Amino acid sequence: MSRFSTPIAEQIWDMKYRFKDADGTPRDVTVEDTWLRIARDLAQVEKNPAEWEKPFYAALEDFKYLPAGRITAGAGTARRVTLFNCFVMGTVPDSMGGIFDMLKEAALTMQQGGGIGYDFSTIRPRGADVKGVSADASGPLSFMDVWDAMCRTIMSAGSRRGAMMATMRCDHPDVEDFIAAKSDPARLRMFNMSVLITDAFMEAVKADGPWELRFDDRVYRTLQARDLWNSIMRATYDFAEPGVIFIDRINQANNLSYCETIAATNPCGEQPLPPYGACLLGSINLARLVSNPFEQDAGLDLEALGELVATAVRMMDNVVDASKFPLEAQAREAQAKRRIGLGVTGLADALLMTGLRYGSDEAAAQTEEWMKQIARAAYLASVDLAKEKGPFPLFDADAYLASGTMQMMDEDVRDAIREHGIRNALLTSVAPTGTISLYAGNVSSGIEPVFAYAYSRKVLQKDGSRTEEEVVDYAVQMWRELKGDAALPDYFVNAQTLAPLDHVKMQAAAQKWVDSSISKTINCPEDISFDAFKDVYMAAWDQGCKGCTTYRPNEVTGSVLSVSDTKSEDKPVLVGEGGEVVYMSEPLDRPSELEGNTYKVKWPDSEHALYITINDIVLNGHRRPFEVFINSKNMEHFAWTVALTRMISAVFRRGGDVSFVVEELKAVFDPRGGAWMKGKYIPSILAAIGGVIEQHMIATGFIAGEGLGLKTDPQARVVGLDAPRGKACPSCGQFDMRMIEGCMTCASCGHSKCG
Repeated sequence: MSRFSTPIAEQIWDMKYRFKDADGTPRDVTVEDTWLRIARDLAQVEKNPAEWEKPFYAALEDFKYLPAGRITAGAGTARRVTLFNCFVMGTVPDSMGGIFDMLKEAALTMQQGGGIGYDFSTIRPRGADVKGVSADASGPLSFMDVWDAMCRTIMSAGSRRGAMMATMRCDHPDVEDFIAAKSDPARLRMFNMSVLITDAFMEAVKADGPWELRFDDRVYRTLQARDLWNSIMRATYDFAEPGVIFIDRINQANNLSYCETIAATNPCGEQPLPPYGACLLGSINLARLVSNPFEQDAGLDLEALGELVATAVRMMDNVVDASKFPLEAQAREAQAKRRIGLGVTGLADALLMTGLRYGSDEAAAQTEEWMKQIARAAYLASVDLAKEKGPFPLFDADAYLASGTMQMMDEDVRDAIREHGIRNALLTSVAPTGTISLYAGNVSSGIEPVFAYAYSRKVLQKDGSRTEEEVVDYAVQMWRELKGDAALPDYFVNAQTLAPLDHVKMQAAAQKWVDSSISKTINCPEDISFDAFKDVYMAAWDQGCKGCTTYRPNEVTGSVLSVSDTKSEDKPVLVGEGGEVVYMSEPLDRPSELEGNTYKVKWPDSEHALYITINDIVLNGHRRPFEVFINSKNMEHFAWTVALTRMISAVFRRGGDVSFVVEELKAVFDPRGGAWMKGKYIPSILAAIGGVIEQHMIATGFIAGEGLGLKTDPQARVVGLDAPRGKACPSCGQFDMRMIEGCMTCASCGHSKCG
């Protein structure tokens, strides 16, 4: 019997988490099979597996505990995959050989689907002397371009993409170039980027004092700290990046400050990690633990919460032993410290179900109390594991108890750690849960507010017909079931209406009891003033956050998809005629005959021309690209042209707005140089192919013109309000991307930039 409450939940399970044979035959017949597979695999680590299989299953049942996607998809499959979501890679040496050794490690890690974080502050600035070769250094950004190209290559090979995070210290001489990098829409698109902000810098900003940019004890330039801060603010105001990471605060609060120094985070920022640190994630679904929802005596079942946290900690500790790792250094780091990142999802729904307005002082206080209960239960559970299995190998009682987090803990927890040790060095983190939250019945994501109470979604079937479904927030659906047609109370607020400083208040409240960090996006209205925007970041610093990420819709970032509020509409209208969200659950079948065109491309460095054939299909009176073939007598191109045609054709057959394929291809540059063709500089042969596909789409009426999207799709609309549509989802092509917890996430198919 299926336990899914929504069709999208079942579709995400089938696409992302359901165990299938190589030919697509399901091994998990139901979601219960998935839970059993995970429980059984993690129990194998125990001395008596049979004893723990049942409680592990009970924790997973009804989506109460949600392991991160890598665990849900990989545990018990016997496949050589890592169960860790992300990694911070080794310290980048300031040498050519060392840099490319790091690039190789990054490629091997991403090949297994792991996201990676790197601090590029260790590379000498542009123009610095390179001793022994009589040359000037090209600087860290030039090597970031190489990482970016590597990530594109891994993607083009059909591997699951892992996101990347790049950090740079606020005192590095190239930090201004780093800050401005995302102003070029074609550069470093595979990276999230954040500036490492020190306490000294923030003091200088507040005092409007000078700030030195230095490397290896040499001062390259002195400027006003406030000017540099304003440059960061202006860039993120205009281009949504870089974010800021308060790195000194992170290191001061780190339980392991006595044996590690942190300089980077995983791609979404919730796990500041040392070199080769690994990110192991899971979430308690608070929305499933509320007793008597929407009644006067509604409240979180704290006893059930404590038991669930203890079981989840044990399961996650077992993952450290059950998982494989791309690199031996990552395995050693994970085993030495056994850090885990247990977080929450469904917080906003749980607050609604207990009658609290997200962003209010009361909701912040309740959030802080719930997070304290989770932290306390997690630390005590880890102490119990230490009694049974021993503490983590690098545990030093005096040094550990002197850390910032431990100073906040109750004395009984500190006494237990002093006497028995602790199994896991760090235990709590709030990760992006966009996909697993949809999988769990569309509960609110992480500690984010509810994004939208309901929206319409259209599913395109194989025969070209469409079925419509409504995707409803978990708490709203429960209100409907309990209260019928009664209007939603005033305390129902969502991300569209919440003040930015209310976001900060909630992040700060949760951070007090999170020993790692939090992935959260502070949504800002498009018309927010620059001064008010800067106030958000200063408030995050003043209130004790470890970092800050905002999202302000604009011409560069695009707008998130708007939806109507169910308080004012019986059935929210999502978009206007022709622009409805389309979700392709399976590729279209190929007709026996298709119409198309063949184009000839002569690349200057190639002896033989490329012949590109693009075939179209007609659906509901509209012509759209269906498949691509590339042929050439030059055998040097054979392997990659076959791979490229298969990949592009697979994307085209999924439907939606696939014009993003053009932009991806046109952005590829060849480090050997491009060529001038018809008066334009084309950066690579792949970019030339992208240009051909674009011209074909224009000629057939699929897109409106060069650099534009679908010709027949209007902008996203809400009743009485027009808004520019956002960017297309790279997985399904629909304009339903939202910035959630620092990651662009698609509400149509569950695709998340961060994995």
